[in-house]
Amino acid sequence: MSGYEVNFDGLVGPTHHYAGLSFGNEASTKHRQQMSNPKLAAKQGLLKMKALADLGLKQGVFAPQERPHVPSLRSLGFTGTDQQVIASALKRAPELLSALSSASCMWTANAGTVSPSADSADGRIHFTAANLNNKFHRSIEHSTTSQILAAMFNNERHFVHHAALPEVALFGDEGAANHNRLGGAYDRAAVQVFVYGQQFLGGVAGPQRYPARQSREASEAIARLHQLDPSKTVFIQQHPDVIDQGVFHNDVIAVSNQQVLFHHQHAFLNQGQALAEIRTKMADLGHDLVSIEVPDQRVSVADAVSTYLFNSQILTRADGGMSIVVPEESRQNTAVWSYLTDMIAMGTPIDDIKVFDLRESMRNGGGPACLRLRVAVNQAELEAINPQVLMNDALFERLNLWVDRYYRDQLSQADLADPELLLQSRGALDELTQILGLGSVYHFQK
Repeated sequence: MSGYEVNFDGLVGPTHHYAGLSFGNEASTKHRQQMSNPKLAAKQGLLKMKALADLGLKQGVFAPQERPHVPSLRSLGFTGTDQQVIASALKRAPELLSALSSASCMWTANAGTVSPSADSADGRIHFTAANLNNKFHRSIEHSTTSQILAAMFNNERHFVHHAALPEVALFGDEGAANHNRLGGAYDRAAVQVFVYGQQFLGGVAGPQRYPARQSREASEAIARLHQLDPSKTVFIQQHPDVIDQGVFHNDVIAVSNQQVLFHHQHAFLNQGQALAEIRTKMADLGHDLVSIEVPDQRVSVADAVSTYLFNSQILTRADGGMSIVVPEESRQNTAVWSYLTDMIAMGTPIDDIKVFDLRESMRNGGGPACLRLRVAVNQAELEAINPQVLMNDALFERLNLWVDRYYRDQLSQADLADPELLLQSRGALDELTQILGLGSVYHFQK
């Protein structure tokens, strides 16, 4: 197997709390205003990163963003010192302060869309930061996301960075959470599959209960920006009915790796037609699609959403086999675990299950797939990545000590106005930029 897939997991930020900000994400709203544990959240994420690195996989760390985001509060009319701005926001608009303190950037599947050099006409890896315009607390992320991406992938010979699309519903973009790539070796051409929730210009009806966050128009724009070949690109619509059942992103109902697409029976609208197009375009590249379709009678959409069965990672090991990484919640559900154990016996490329405790992230609505951004690279591109963001024993130890020094083991909404929290968070991020070699990517460093 040539080439590599590098997973960049989001490091949970110091202001991780349960605000219930994400309408359409049922886990997020269910745990609203419960006490969070930022220190545990960060350590759970680091343990997953380290475990995958120990398997010989390429693993990176994606830095969190500055929160509370004082510049946004100032733009909304709060004045005074930074501490006064935050205190005033807690008193006059606590929900606004909560939104601007969200650690949601931990879910780097939404950081942007990545097209490998093997698929792009100019032979470079293309990044487009997601505008995330459907949710206010996430819509402020893309500027800093772009700076962090540029600091990690800082070589114009290999990497191209595009600004976020216009911040309107027509171009609503949620990044890699609605993007799949199906083929063979990571450094060879593959079929890129863009999954959208609604087509606004001349499309069929979308969901009725919850919003469709990804538009077809956004996916098509990204394909153009990334110089993709239409003969190797597929656009399919997520089933509106499952969006209305809490499947806010495609990665809550389907996940892919190389030739494998693991998905629910009701994942896509006109599913048979969609799979046929993928299969045909993969065949043109010499690959067979392995579709693992989970029947609704085995795992309901409700169980898939509550356990994040499909918000998993499928990873190719050094021996060529594939492991599926699932959260502990999948093991605790009888129907889901029964299906997973049966799947291992089916003879599919997935022959191993790895379970991780990601409770803190799960309660806020994000599982293993939400936490990582995949970047397929060749050897030269791997060597061009900022080496300080790649996980190893020394970085794991250093980041754990960093978390111990700066993170709290409990946080409530009222704590967001604590002046010490702002100082702790900024101190943590300032040191982190040195650990990861990012330079000045935060507002307070300017």
